This record gives sequence, C-alpha cells and structure tokens, in this order.
Amino acid sequence: MADLPDTMLAAYLTELGGPERIRIGHLPVPVPGPTDVLVRTELMAVNHVDTFVRSGGYRTHTPFPFVIGRDLVGSVARTGEGVDEFAIEEKVWCNSLGHQGRQGSFSELAVVPRERLYRLPAQADPATAASVLHTAATAYLGLFRTGSLRLGETVFVAGAAGGVGSAAVQLAVAAGARVIAAAAPEDFDWCRRCGADLLIDYRDQALPALLEAAAPEGFDLWWDNSGRHDLDLAVPLLKRGGRIIALAGMAARPVLPMGALYTRDASIRGFAISNASAADLAEAAPVINDLLATKRLISRINATYPLTAAAEAHRQMEVGVKGRILVASDPDPG
Repeated sequence: MADLPDTMLAAYLTELGGPERIRIGHLPVPVPGPTDVLVRTELMAVNHVDTFVRSGGYRTHTPFPFVIGRDLVGSVARTGEGVDEFAIEEKVWCNSLGHQGRQGSFSELAVVPRERLYRLPAQADPATAASVLHTAATAYLGLFRTGSLRLGETVFVAGAAGGVGSAAVQLAVAAGARVIAAAAPEDFDWCRRCGADLLIDYRDQALPALLEAAAPEGFDLWWDNSGRHDLDLAVPLLKRGGRIIALAGMAARPVLPMGALYTRDASIRGFAISNASAADLAEAAPVINDLLATKRLISRINATYPLTAAAEAHRQMEVGVKGRILVASDPDPG
C-alpha cells in the first residue's frame, strides 16, 4: 500500500475477558474492500457496550485478533475502488465498528464500510463529536424510532446525567418535548445545561409524588437509563398510550403491574443500539451532524487516554467515572 505503513498500532483481544485481556501491539494494516474506506483514526470513545463485547457479556462475532472499539473520528486515508463519495483527507466519523465481525476502531487505521461512514461538519469539534457519536445515535433511535416521540410530549429520563441520558435529554428538547429528568443533585447543573425542564433527585423518598406533580396528566415517554426499571413506579404515571423504553439493566427482573399497563394501552419497548441497521444509523447521522455543527450537542469529557492505555480507559468506564472517556491515536493526546 503506497504511502501507508505495513503495520499499525492497535488495542486488540486474543480472547474475551477483563480489561487485562486488552493487548497493545502492531497488526497488519487492513486492506479496504471495494465498498470500504480506510480511515486514519484520531479520536475514539469508550462505551459500556464495548466492555460488554470485550468481556463476552454481549455475544457477537469477534474474529481474533479482534480490535476493540466502536466509535471513531478521523480522516480518509484510502478508498475502495467502488467508493467515490469520500475524498482523501476528508474528516469523517463512524459509530458502528467492533460488532458482528467488524473489526473495531482502536487502531491507527480502521476499515469502515462506506454505508457506515459519515462526513464530520467543519464546524464540529472533533472531541465533542467523538464523545457523543454512540450516545446521540442511541438517543435518536430510542426516542424517535422506538419511542415514537412527537412534538409537545412529556418525557421522563432517569439517569439523565450519563452519556445516553444526557443525549436523550438534549435530543428530546431539540424536538420540542418537555423533559423531566432524575439525577443526583451534584449533576443538576449539567442536566440543566442539556435542557431539562425540571430536575428531581432520584433518591428522594417523595419521588412518586414529585413525578405526579411534575406531569399530572402523565408521561408520554419513560426512559430509565439507570437500569433500575421500577415498573411499579413507572406504569401508573404513564398517559394512555404511554411508552417505556428498555435498553439498560440486562440483569434486571422488575415486577410488571400488568393491569395498569394494558388498561392504559401502554407498552414497554426493548431497544439495543447494536441491533440498529446501517439504514437506522444513517437516518440518525444528519441529525447528529446538524446538532454538532450548531453546537447544540454537548458532552462532558472526563479524560483522554493514549491508545496504549486502552485497558485503563476500559477500567475507568467499568468503575463508573463521570463524563465520557476518549482514546487518542496520538501517543501524547495532552
């Protein structure tokens, strides 16, 4: 491959397990197929689902050596012979690698199918973009495809200070919804920056009464990102036709108040971003780009690690640090 090295630095697995299974070393530079693009990576993000894939908690095809990571921001290094819509050195992003046999993003160069690659707006901050690509796509598909959110509806978001929660607040507000959010008091200011109309301490013993007072006619959409899934609380507070989105808490076994659910014509809708098709993600991409270009999509970045510290980045995600964790191809990301 002219003007490209034969090998690249990568964070990869040879077996599933804990963060200590992540190896750092050189792998052959992948060759893009006819409809692929080879991307020179700059910034990547660590997501909870990345830790599930790495550990084997979320089963998907991981051909070893398997490069970890889902998201990237970078620039086009080479295109397949059938690709003419991307130019060399053009800034791009992807949020769906490292799944279903696709090698991941934690390497100096990554192959991306062209239908999963999108241009990064010139006005977008690359670090902000890298930190929200996964969470914003999750929020978009959860709210609009799965949750059928409409203008003027009332939404409850639990776990609103987290990555997906704060993205859900921002996208719901941008769509004209009223958002009631639950978080810890120390995160209230952040949630207000995201646009939440009303903040409630999720640990408050008066939570049911506070929620009922906040939305006396009930909630149209209920999204619990915390994984607690208190359906005894949620279902009686839904409007007729209300929807509950379930995407967190894989081990949760909540009690379901069936009578209150079906007499409201309500529903519980499961959603996993990993099941999203390329067409689903492509639908979300222009919305994400518009919000990034106009600075209406914000994120809290906790730290940026070099690629060589990918294992530590995964450890930090698993202990639950606040804010997004980025990984940079640059050995000294500052």
